[in-house]
Amino acid sequence: MILDKKFENLFLNVTSRAALAAAYLIGKKDKIAADKAAVDAMRKELNKINMNGRIVIGEGELDEAPMLHIGENVGTKNGPLLDIAVDPLEGTNFVANNLPGALSVITVANKSNLFNAPETYMNKISANCSEPNVVDLDYSIKKNIYNLAEFKNQKPESLTACILNRPRHKKIIDELKSLNVKLRLISDGDVAGALMVIDKKYSVDIFLGIGGGPEGVLAAAALDAYNCHFQGRFIFDTDKDKHRANKMGITDLKKKYELNEIVSGDSIFCATGITSGDMVSGIEIKENKFLSETLITHKSSGLKKIFKKEQTI
Repeated sequence: MILDKKFENLFLNVTSRAALAAAYLIGKKDKIAADKAAVDAMRKELNKINMNGRIVIGEGELDEAPMLHIGENVGTKNGPLLDIAVDPLEGTNFVANNLPGALSVITVANKSNLFNAPETYMNKISANCSEPNVVDLDYSIKKNIYNLAEFKNQKPESLTACILNRPRHKKIIDELKSLNVKLRLISDGDVAGALMVIDKKYSVDIFLGIGGGPEGVLAAAALDAYNCHFQGRFIFDTDKDKHRANKMGITDLKKKYELNEIVSGDSIFCATGITSGDMVSGIEIKENKFLSETLITHKSSGLKKIFKKEQTI
């Protein structure tokens, strides 16, 4: 079932209002307050929309998050059944410390078309190639780099790999260095990192490594609209993680998920800048108005663009 085009502007408004709320706390050294402001604003806007929405990826489970928790119903209860994944503030440290790249993010699909991801880590890979068997989670780093270089008709040393700068990635980073691949190390911003492959202007050919599972699902909808490759495999290290996964219906704990298993059918994705980054500019407040910039995609309508919007506060 195709999502109505009217939802494009409605969900763009949701992320832009959440971004505005967080923007008032840029540089205030209080990431908890910034996150709460974004959550409150996003929930308020979601509840204005004529839909039967259900949060499948949110701020955590009911005992961890009072609002926008997994399983929470949002909307007026008058409209289509929708699955909603949210990250009201991706990059809490970016906002608290006035650093670039903070986003407010939402992904929407029809009921049962969005993977209900547990709050755990995911091993993931994304690249701007639609053909199968070019890059794969089961391949070695060397094979992925050489395959991608051949696919792009380039040399491995001309490729750029984006990866979170974490101790857990030392082995991958060292191997990429040995292949003479250019590195783009990021401190945070898992959603934005995965999306760097969508356009040549970001100069990233492949994103890989271990990051948040929910962030992987959020990014998948935009990657799908751009016909990019994405795979993810959840990491369940503790008995608590495994129990939570089983409660969510995940029986194969080592399964590798393809993009169309993470988000199926039609979807809408919005990511509004809070602080300016590579992808979108941050919120700009002018007296009683504010200017926002949002990456928005809608698979069925072919919409994929950076949208600037001025609104009254």
